[in-house]
Amino acid sequence: MRKILILFFVIGFYFSAEAQFGVRAGLSSSNFSNTNFNANVGIHVGGYYTILASEFFSVEPGIQFSQKGFETIDPPTSNEVDERLNYVEVPVLVRLNFIPAVNVFAGPQFGALVSRKRTEEGNNQTSTEPVKGYDISGVVGLQALLPRGFNLQVSYDLGLTSVNYFGQDAKNQALKLSIAYDF
Repeated sequence: MRKILILFFVIGFYFSAEAQFGVRAGLSSSNFSNTNFNANVGIHVGGYYTILASEFFSVEPGIQFSQKGFETIDPPTSNEVDERLNYVEVPVLVRLNFIPAVNVFAGPQFGALVSRKRTEEGNNQTSTEPVKGYDISGVVGLQALLPRGFNLQVSYDLGLTSVNYFGQDAKNQALKLSIAYDF
């Protein structure tokens, strides 16, 4: 009986849901936790698919390219260091619409490291060996719907797993500001 009820719920959810595609781009300010590094400004760009289950609830899987990292001064040499980690990320967000033009969201995000660039005076490194090849984060945020299919979003990525940067227990953190368009 339970399986029949679950199947009935899933079929009802599938046929009653509305869905829409969208694209999103923006700036991010990222850093590692447990460090005294400075934030690094990067970009993020991607797409998403919002499944509207009701006027109050939606689920939004997506895929995006995201730059994370940090800036610091290397103490022995006094050189500036710019560390940039590039990820392909897959967030799965749950959105709650309390009022028509604003929603809050949260969910997990899975990221795969695709490249790394460490720039220091006279020394550029691109090996991904010093960093774990994946990142698992939690995402929380707020979205404001604008006219003509546009929306603005602010979100925070909180690393849940260490990126094991040169053996150091450090987690990615990023504040993102985005503009998006729904088709």
